[in-house]
Amino acid sequence: MTSSSKSESLLVAAVALATLLAADATVETTCKAAAGADARVDYGFCVSELSKHRDSPGADAWGLAKVAANLGVNNAGGAVRDADALLGRPPGAGADDVKKRAALGQCRRLYFDMELSFAGAYDEINARDYAAGKEMAAEAAALARRCDDVFAEAGVPSPLARRGEYAGQIGVVCVAITDLIK
Repeated sequence: MTSSSKSESLLVAAVALATLLAADATVETTCKAAAGADARVDYGFCVSELSKHRDSPGADAWGLAKVAANLGVNNAGGAVRDADALLGRPPGAGADDVKKRAALGQCRRLYFDMELSFAGAYDEINARDYAAGKEMAAEAAALARRCDDVFAEAGVPSPLARRGEYAGQIGVVCVAITDLIK
């Protein structure tokens, strides 16, 4: 076998391996790797949520990290709309309603900032600045915790609690998958 033939054989083998690995980069395998690397990742949540997105089929880890960031944008935008709808209702009587409306106003701003943070994470990951992308996704998740704290301090239940839980989980998924790209 000539040197040229060996090089061609190695190149063909490398291309075949790369094709096989790319084909194996599914939502399930990526979420499994992310959950194995970061115990905070809920595998079932990861698979369920990423699988719903139109860009997930055939996406590699880079694409799935961007999908997670995009899901965070969508959730935060939904929380802003939820807060707007609740604040648009006529005020109720009592101190609890005053506290709830004040907390909603603060959280609306926090979720707006979260939407921008997740969008920034998407942009940074897309530009392959993974450290900045992870930082922005982590900041977005922290904003959800701050909203939870606002309601806890007000002593009223949060109507945005599910949005906050989702933001925290999708932020962790985004960071964990981004860590896999390196």
